[in-house]
Amino acid sequence: MKIRFKAITLFAAAMGISTMLHTAPAQADSVHIAGASTTYYTLSNYYGISVDEIMNANPAVGAGNIYPGLSLTIPGITAPKTAALMKTTVTAAAATQPSIITASLNVEAATNTVQAWGKEFSYEKVIQVKASAYSAAASENGNWGAVDYFGNALKLGTIAVDPSVIPLGTKVLVTGHSHPGLPKVAFLATATDTGSAIKGNRIDIFIPGSQSSVAEFGYQYVNLFIID
Repeated sequence: MKIRFKAITLFAAAMGISTMLHTAPAQADSVHIAGASTTYYTLSNYYGISVDEIMNANPAVGAGNIYPGLSLTIPGITAPKTAALMKTTVTAAAATQPSIITASLNVEAATNTVQAWGKEFSYEKVIQVKASAYSAAASENGNWGAVDYFGNALKLGTIAVDPSVIPLGTKVLVTGHSHPGLPKVAFLATATDTGSAIKGNRIDIFIPGSQSSVAEFGYQYVNLFIID
């Protein structure tokens, strides 16, 4: 009787687990590949969650630096744990996934406009600067921590400048750089930080990631389009 009871108990437990696997949904983060017109607002409408929730899940990505091919975390998407439903979900997601567009940069000097990632910007002038990069490591940010000159958290799009050359608050389109932690071809940045070594035609670009990976940037000469 004990053996039979144990067998029945195990069978019932197994059936219970099986039922749970077939019916219990799980909250899990999903990944969305950005298209040419993707914004935090469009993602909010598409997934039915707030803009703040999506932005909080992607703290290193500024609203102006969403470009085609960028992977964005979508928090708390329900994923049913059945093979059939998961297959259906993946198939449906693949069918609606925007295509990845190759990066491009087109400059119209006659009209002082530049197009990057399918978006057009008007610019005042273009300057070439020597660029370095920094991370959120304590050794690179002194007593203030991983924040910019105004006390805002460092994020993709933060650059340190010499305010006598590039006033704080200036928006720029950075081009000519090369690093796996930065958008290819071009990205939007705002001069919100300074540094004791950043003097003259110099900028320091914040790159999310480890200090060693950011150090691979070295020194590069980049062009800045000063955005109107």
